[in-house]
Amino acid sequence: MAILQKHGKNSSPDLVCLKEKTPDKTGVAGGHQKKWSEPNTHWPRPLARVWTVVLLLGTCLLYCARVAMPICAVSMAEKFNWTKRDQGMVLGSFFWGYCFTQVLGGYVSDRVGGEKVLLLSAAAWGAMTAFTPVLAHFCSQPIFSMTLARFLMGLLQGVHYPSLASLCSQKVVESERGFLMSTVGSGSYLGTLVIGGAGSLMLDLYGWESVFYVSGLLSVLWAYCMWKYLLKGEGPIITLESLGSGGPQSKLSRRHWLRLFKQPAVCAVIITHLCTASTFFTLLSWLPTYFKDTFPDAKGWVFNVIPWFVAIPSSLFSGCLSDHLISKGYDTAAVRKLMQFFSMGVSSVFTILLCGTTTFPMAVAFVSVTMGLTTFSHSGVSVNVQDLAPSCAGALFGVMNTCGAFSGVLMVYFSGYLIEATGSWASVFALITVVNLVGLVTFLAFAEARRVDIDSSKGRYHNIHI
Repeated sequence: MAILQKHGKNSSPDLVCLKEKTPDKTGVAGGHQKKWSEPNTHWPRPLARVWTVVLLLGTCLLYCARVAMPICAVSMAEKFNWTKRDQGMVLGSFFWGYCFTQVLGGYVSDRVGGEKVLLLSAAAWGAMTAFTPVLAHFCSQPIFSMTLARFLMGLLQGVHYPSLASLCSQKVVESERGFLMSTVGSGSYLGTLVIGGAGSLMLDLYGWESVFYVSGLLSVLWAYCMWKYLLKGEGPIITLESLGSGGPQSKLSRRHWLRLFKQPAVCAVIITHLCTASTFFTLLSWLPTYFKDTFPDAKGWVFNVIPWFVAIPSSLFSGCLSDHLISKGYDTAAVRKLMQFFSMGVSSVFTILLCGTTTFPMAVAFVSVTMGLTTFSHSGVSVNVQDLAPSCAGALFGVMNTCGAFSGVLMVYFSGYLIEATGSWASVFALITVVNLVGLVTFLAFAEARRVDIDSSKGRYHNIHI
């Protein structure tokens, strides 16, 4: 594990050179003078706080809609006679759609505004969620209709986080972005917690259809309130003209992107995020089925609530801890590696312990610790992309999430195959541990925190934009 070392805040030679040589307001590129300063369109602090709460609720509902299918998968499998492989195909199809709209979401958001993309996508995936039971009951082949519905859900929800990153970079001052992103990010655990508790109760009392109806309609209501009260009823119109008027900052420099992807630290971030995302998606998709199969008499609200109840304060604690260590002068790269060690290394110990667990309380405890430690990646690899390339962090995060979603598809489906082939959940937990260790070793070996989107030899920025 990396050794924490203190350093001065301005000790980076690249940035010192940059400060001495960077022009004040303008730079020359290709013989043309270009302004680097942009008009101030940042939200005032009171409005930023309102948007923080609204986006937190939106992310919460995003995960309520996303996790509705894993929560109801066992009941739907019993009703429609699905095998474990069929369940894996339905659950995994979400990530096929999720793969394709990550970069596109950031691309469109940079041109028309992240709030418009968030609004349109939320209205669409909320309606799709509410319409899911209708598709299941009125189609002659529910396995195909549910696979298609989950694929469309993935397409629509894939734009959410890139749009958040774009919106944050455009509307929030740099000193307040950490608070907004960490708070909004915790909405994923809050949403999983809410749907795990309330969804399990609705599932037992009113049937699996009610979970989709409630989460979908609430999402549509959130989109309407956002449009009515924050956007003041302004039409969320996205036209071809607006897509083509992104300005000079929306142009993609292939040469700069190729140079960026040749950096070992960037490759390490992508590989580590791929491993983190695939193991998280696998746990998210299969844990409800694991508890139902292993402990059939257990109450669903217990194992669907407690792990995410632990994850929320754990996520906030990891952010506070990493910020505190960096503010005390510890090396940023070492802090990122420490957070990732807890996320992928220590959590894997408790994942392996699940293989020999025979009691329900111990299983819930191990899963809770695993999910709590996994959240430390928000202060590790997820933030490291902003250390490496702040000028294109949103687009690069879209690339990372695309890779993570694609690997999630394969791993969720392959996990279903392993369960059916071996008849044991130990094979799935062993797979998760191996993938975690691959990502951790890569990150510890190659991760850095210095900027790689600048050319220090020329003493000026090479901003990379979509």
